[in-house]
Amino acid sequence: MSTGTAAGMGTAGGAAGELARFGTCNLSDAMDALGIVGATYGIVPRWACGAVAGRARTVLLRRLGENETPPAGPHLGTRAIETAQPGDVIVVAHQGRADSGGWGGLLSAGASVRGVAGVVVDGACRDVAEAEQLGLPLYARSTTPVSARGRTVEVASGVPVEVAGVRVDPGDWVVADRDGLVVIADGDVERVLERVREVGATEAGMLDALRAGAPASAVLGRRYETMLTESVLTESVLTESVLTESVPNQGNGEEA
Repeated sequence: MSTGTAAGMGTAGGAAGELARFGTCNLSDAMDALGIVGATYGIVPRWACGAVAGRARTVLLRRLGENETPPAGPHLGTRAIETAQPGDVIVVAHQGRADSGGWGGLLSAGASVRGVAGVVVDGACRDVAEAEQLGLPLYARSTTPVSARGRTVEVASGVPVEVAGVRVDPGDWVVADRDGLVVIADGDVERVLERVREVGATEAGMLDALRAGAPASAVLGRRYETMLTESVLTESVLTESVLTESVPNQGNGEEA
């Protein structure tokens, strides 16, 4: 469960702030309960930047062919920066590649000036220290010192992309923290938020029960395994019920 606040969020509020506060683990649980696919794997923060949430601004990259002349046009990522709105998250589909950076320091500088909330790269990034100095949250699958020049080019910006097997459409909600990345379609965000509030309340009740002395086996029993498919229990009811189940009968020995 997550009770922390979002770092790198600036003054972002509303859905973005709430999504970041709940975090990817609770959001993934809520999405499981609703049958929504959107949690990814392997993409982690490249400096201690905390959580980030915002609408996706997508970039699709590809490998430059052998002996292929790089196409004329702006450098990869620049169109996404120039079209981004403050609070957006730039999502770079780099097909998990580690042989060249799909994002670098000058791009981070441009994104920071634009007010971008963070950058996610499904593949390698570079110039992490520069992103940290700028305070720009940067999430990626790996890092490399190798430039994209002569190796990687942009196919398009503002198009549907795939990140770790999950589709990301422009305008989808993207949430990233130390546990990973989740993607929520704009049309699903309200019901995900409604469900994650229930998940959060249930887990808060479990935490209260543990702090009150209930055995972990009682708190993390069948109720924990089925909590995503059952109606939410209030914190006070959950704490009382777990404690009642876990405390032995102290009466005269007669069966209750």
